[in-house]
Amino acid sequence: MTATLLSHIKPLSVIAQAVPVAESPVRLRLGRVLDRRGTVDGAWWPRSRDAAAELPGLIAAVDQRLGWTTLRVGVYLDAWDHIPRRIHARGRQIRVGWFRSTDPHVITLIPAAGEPIVLLVIEPGTASGPAEATFTLAAQDTTGLRPADILALAHLPASPAARPAEADNSARWENDGGPGADRAGARPRD
Repeated sequence: MTATLLSHIKPLSVIAQAVPVAESPVRLRLGRVLDRRGTVDGAWWPRSRDAAAELPGLIAAVDQRLGWTTLRVGVYLDAWDHIPRRIHARGRQIRVGWFRSTDPHVITLIPAAGEPIVLLVIEPGTASGPAEATFTLAAQDTTGLRPADILALAHLPASPAARPAEADNSARWENDGGPGADRAGARPRD
């Protein structure tokens, strides 16, 4: 057996430069308490509309942060490109369902046990300012806000004091005949 000289080995710094750099971490923010009262449980900001490329990282991040195992993912069909029926993530196959009856601004992850979580999807290519505002709003209590409302509010200052009065949907509710509606102008029932 011939002895091998180790002096020909490149220094670690040169080898480290040759190792490919992993893509940036998943841009995800979850609410402190996941509950069913809110519209969404957090927000996700993918880098593209390619579901096959984006979903494995999201699934791994959610599974790691929540300590669970995602079994299925539901997406809005027209919001994504390259939606596979199954996707390989974390060493297993995960079923991907695509729908036109769901809100186009959300993605749902269904775990092996427990309640599903719903994430607001921030459009790829969104500027960092509005994206950060959306992260902040989506991680707060979103009771009474639709995903589209959260996205619209993200272009405003994120503090609750700066939100317009109709952000609680009271004006829309009253216009639809809800509590506080002016009954004098209401149409009589037949």
